[in-house]
Amino acid sequence: MDLYEHQARELFKGYGIAVPDAAVVDHPREARHAAELLGGRVVVKAQVKTGGRGKAGGVKLAADPAAAEITARQILGMDIKGHTVHRVMLAQPVDIQDEFYVSYVLDRAAGTFLAIASAEGGMDIEEVAATRPEAVARIPVDPAEGVTETKAAEIAAAAGLPPEAADALRRLWQVLVREDALLVEVNPLVRTVQGTILALDGKVTIDDNAVFRQARWGETPDAPSTEGDPLEVAARARGLNYVKLDGEVGIIGNGAGLVMSTLDVVAGRGARPANFLDIGGGASAQVMADGLDVILSDPDVRAVLVNVFGGITACDAVAEGIVQALASVHLTKPLVVRLDGNNAARGRAILDARAHPLVEQVTTMDGAAARAAQLATR
Repeated sequence: MDLYEHQARELFKGYGIAVPDAAVVDHPREARHAAELLGGRVVVKAQVKTGGRGKAGGVKLAADPAAAEITARQILGMDIKGHTVHRVMLAQPVDIQDEFYVSYVLDRAAGTFLAIASAEGGMDIEEVAATRPEAVARIPVDPAEGVTETKAAEIAAAAGLPPEAADALRRLWQVLVREDALLVEVNPLVRTVQGTILALDGKVTIDDNAVFRQARWGETPDAPSTEGDPLEVAARARGLNYVKLDGEVGIIGNGAGLVMSTLDVVAGRGARPANFLDIGGGASAQVMADGLDVILSDPDVRAVLVNVFGGITACDAVAEGIVQALASVHLTKPLVVRLDGNNAARGRAILDARAHPLVEQVTTMDGAAARAAQLATR
């Protein structure tokens, strides 16, 4: 669960990390009043759960309350990477001397956390990381030890941050641990001309498994979020376990392990997976229809791969689900199906009898992945 910037800011403030004074509004007239209370000159920032707001025009400086109202009117309702702006945050501007980047993120492969920091923060941190990786320090953090004063000083020194930033690093670690977070990021963390360390922007991702402990943020396990990638929101509303990826092969499978293996095999065949979609143990016609509808709604998808190993749910039931789904979903892209396991032969016969011109079957996982990759990249 991602928090909005203003929520992350409130978290930081509660842990003693300095932030500029700010207010959140959802109407242009309220922006004028908030700007008056904040001193007149403000930064107006779109509140959406995605990056790149500045480059998209979602962060602007307003010289006075009247300008703040006009700017809020311009930003409210904007579409930023598929996210509609419903609220803006107005913050007092600060005189910046230096900008830094700091974050803590879970490193699943290494079984630890990673501190990532750079003395070159700001909007172009991704370019810095890609073109000059030596400018970004990556320091493992032992979860049992955490970020002590000594560890915070080590991270600051490795990244070229001023020593006075170490206190903010230590407190950000407390946010990560106590708030069940998988990611805590500040970009930029700044040093003002007065020498004060401030968090100007923040991103916090709460572990979904801990949402029941973090209900104050307005999301509960039985109330799916309506924020995030539009396709992920649509999938959640239908009870689908779906994650959007940056590829061209849509993938449906039964079981998280099988789906992840399918992602790897498709990538090994020279194509990029477009999504993770696990239909679990139930492959009813409605589940298949919903899954295909979400995947086919992704304009990046050029081919779809259904990879199912029949177990509790037999392959003939999966095939029936696909056939029934094809009656309600307008298939416009090639669909490659691999069925194996319980009643696989019967399932293949059902699909053969349907004989849809865009559906083809391949008996092996490697072969199906190769065919889907070929169709998506030709």
